[in-house]
Amino acid sequence: MKEKVQLFGRFLSGMVMPNIGAFIAWGLITALFIESGWLPNATLAKMVSPMSLYLLPLLIGYTGGQVVGGPRGGVIGAIGTMGVIVARLDMPMFIGAMIMGPLSAWVLKQFDKAVEGKIKAGFEMLVNNFSLGIIGAILACLASVAIAPVVSVLNNAMEAGVGFFVDHGLLPIASLFIEPAKVLFLNNAINQGILSPMGIKQVEEAGKSIFFLLEANPGPGLGILLAYCIAGKGSAKSSAGGAAIIHFLGGIHEIYFPYILMNPLLLLAVIAGGASGIFTFSLFHVGLTGPASPGSIISILMMCERHSYIGLILGVVIAAVISFIIALPLLRFAGKDTSLEDATAQKDQMKNKSKGISEQTGKNEISKDGLIKIAFACDAGMGSSAMGATVLKKKIDKVGLKNIDVIHTPVSSIPADIDIVVTHQELGERAAHSNPNARLILITNFLAAPEYEELIADLQKIRG
Repeated sequence: MKEKVQLFGRFLSGMVMPNIGAFIAWGLITALFIESGWLPNATLAKMVSPMSLYLLPLLIGYTGGQVVGGPRGGVIGAIGTMGVIVARLDMPMFIGAMIMGPLSAWVLKQFDKAVEGKIKAGFEMLVNNFSLGIIGAILACLASVAIAPVVSVLNNAMEAGVGFFVDHGLLPIASLFIEPAKVLFLNNAINQGILSPMGIKQVEEAGKSIFFLLEANPGPGLGILLAYCIAGKGSAKSSAGGAAIIHFLGGIHEIYFPYILMNPLLLLAVIAGGASGIFTFSLFHVGLTGPASPGSIISILMMCERHSYIGLILGVVIAAVISFIIALPLLRFAGKDTSLEDATAQKDQMKNKSKGISEQTGKNEISKDGLIKIAFACDAGMGSSAMGATVLKKKIDKVGLKNIDVIHTPVSSIPADIDIVVTHQELGERAAHSNPNARLILITNFLAAPEYEELIADLQKIRG
């Protein structure tokens, strides 16, 4: 069940993540040029509404279509998305884009399969272009007439539900769901798939939104890592300081998830920290003008509405302090020693092997002299995996190994030519399904995993 939820969440976030730069551009233009911005400019502010109504949904629709059906899928996904956009020009149709983009591409893909091998030579381009155009036109019309009203109902229901929580001061309760979901590697799905669309609509109305901060606040994770610096044991304690810097400044929240998985009681600390941060943000009417991605203190400050800096800093600090205060005694009196951590890792390895996931063997034969391809995989392929790839590259360069390519990639789309896959234990099953032929190495800490040294030793043996 958890894997299915992760897959669905990854699919949602996969439509938004490649377009985060566009969201940030929109947020910066909003922060600078709207009437309450840093540099009010009526002419430049005219870009704000068209970007949220047209550009961002079209990008999402194109990306969603491309995931399903490649470039042709992307084009028809954008056409289908246009249908829901023009039906409701009073609201950004992000949910409509997430529906119509993949749906349109799927319909076209079914048509392509149906006519495969039946087109006469020389007529391929004619059929391909006109089939896309005709099906796209039909889908755009259907989207405008049938899909848009449904999306409007969903948007209104979501608004009513969120409005209830906001009006009654219950928004901190969201931490009960957000923080545990993050640890299950659903952070990207929550932030880009749910909170960002709601935040953009709120920015259109109020010039800022607290929704961009509900998941992105680095305070709770910072408190956990600082507690490990003081009360942690073994490698967890030694690596926590570096992890705190990467998390707080680099915005890679995934780096603190393994520290919580070592001691699930720490969920209480991040929930309390997240709730206290949200309460502070609400008290001071803090909001961002666009998504903060990655969720570092730097990106949050850059996207902060100009009247919200004091409340923003207080919210982050209070969240970190509360999380730290609760985590410290939990680690001192309920913490696991190093030997127990090893036993837990061994148990997880045995569990994965029982599911047919082998850490050490794969079907691909690794050449002694040829190029060896290693992929670090995480949920979105941009955060913790990019960091892990950088760490391993430095270790490989240090020992002088050559002809080894290290990349980072989403766990759901690991290239078929990869020889070795490194990923978190929680993502092992998904990695095995994505590329069953590669050797799979499961770790708990992307920053300082002992498996890195073992891998380096194995690579040295292969190279002879």
